[in-house]
Formats: sequence, structure tokens, C-alpha cells
Amino acid sequence: MNIQGYQKMTLLDYPGKVACTVFTGGCNLRCPFCHNAEIVLNPGQKADMEDEVLSYLKKRRGMIDGVCITGGEPLLQTDLSEFIGKVKDLGYLVKLDTNGSMPDRLDEILRKNMIDYVAMDVKSSPEGYAQATGCGIDFENFRKSIDIIKKSGIEHEFRTTIVKGLHTPEQIEKAAQLLSGEKRYFLQTFKDSGSLLGSGCSEFNPEETEKILKAVQKYIPDASVRG
Repeated sequence: MNIQGYQKMTLLDYPGKVACTVFTGGCNLRCPFCHNAEIVLNPGQKADMEDEVLSYLKKRRGMIDGVCITGGEPLLQTDLSEFIGKVKDLGYLVKLDTNGSMPDRLDEILRKNMIDYVAMDVKSSPEGYAQATGCGIDFENFRKSIDIIKKSGIEHEFRTTIVKGLHTPEQIEKAAQLLSGEKRYFLQTFKDSGSLLGSGCSEFNPEETEKILKAVQKYIPDASVRG
């Protein structure tokens, strides 16, 4: 398991839970606004990091509720199921973050009933996906993943990082239409980490963000902004 690092404790990454966040190396997308450029572009194996993470989790049983597995794109890890099994054996809930590009792999993992919460990033409207992801993956893969998650019966959320210079308000509204009727949809405000994959990205101001939110709420009344 290529683990590039882990955050020992967070209240942000797993809704309603105290969690440890594990970052896997490598991604098959090249989103210009990605804030984890280092682990996307240079996913070198970290020696013994899996053993270190599992050792930490063993010591923190009773203090941490769950583990959030993020990336990069975790579904690229061929031994992801084995790692999740080890985490579950320790008694933890598991949240999986995915970009939705690998629907068959996602379906396989979810059918094993080891995931307690799944979050998918919806990058843009269908016609804006190629620009937002920086790659040529067929949008139908992402659409299939949305459907798989919706039908899974697993607690889940969808979210879109809204980026001025990359998205138009109309594109974000069209992205929301794909998720019409969902309960949890978050507009995530863009923050420049200083380690982005691309350039020309900036943050929508609060007034613009509120206007976009109101448009999105026509399709998803409970949608909200996550700062």
C-alpha cells in the first residue's frame, strides 16, 4: 500500500467523527486546482508507512472513531481491500474518498461491505470535465460512479471544489443537476495551497459563492458551502 503520509487526528475529514486521514500516492487525473501535487506527481513508495499507520491506529483505539482514506486516488492501490480489512479488524469505521474515474473498481470495493462512508468529487459539468480533470477519461466513467454510489445504500456525499478561472456558475449548476435529489452536496471553496498542478485558479468571492449556492439548491435543497 503506497501511503504518502497520514494526519493523526482530524475533525474535518470524516463528518461527525474523530478520524485519522491516510494519503495514498498517485492519481490518474491532473486537476489544475489539485492541492496535493507532490503526492500526485511523485508517488514514490514510503518505506514501512503502512506498518507505521497500523501501529498508530492500534494505540489509538477508543480515541479515534474512523479512518479516512484519500489521495491521490485510493482506488489505484491494488492492495486497498487488504489494507481496509486490517483497519476494520482494529474496529474502525472507514471513509473512502474517490474521484469516481474507476467505476468497476469502486463497485468491487463497495460490494465488500467494508466502507462505511464514501465521498466523491464531482469535478464539473459533463462538458467541463476534460478541462477540470486535465485528462481525457470518458465522462461516462464518472457518471457510472455517481450511480453506483447513489444505489449502494452506503452513507455518502458528493462535493465540488469551485474554482474561478476554471468553472463558470452555469457549469456548477449543471454539475448539481447530475445529483438532483441528493442530501449531501457540498460546494468547497478553493484555497491555493502553494503546491498546485496548474495556474490561473482563484477563489469565488462570498457574494458569487452565495449566488452559485442558491442556483444549486434548486436541485439539491440541502446543499451547502464547505469552507
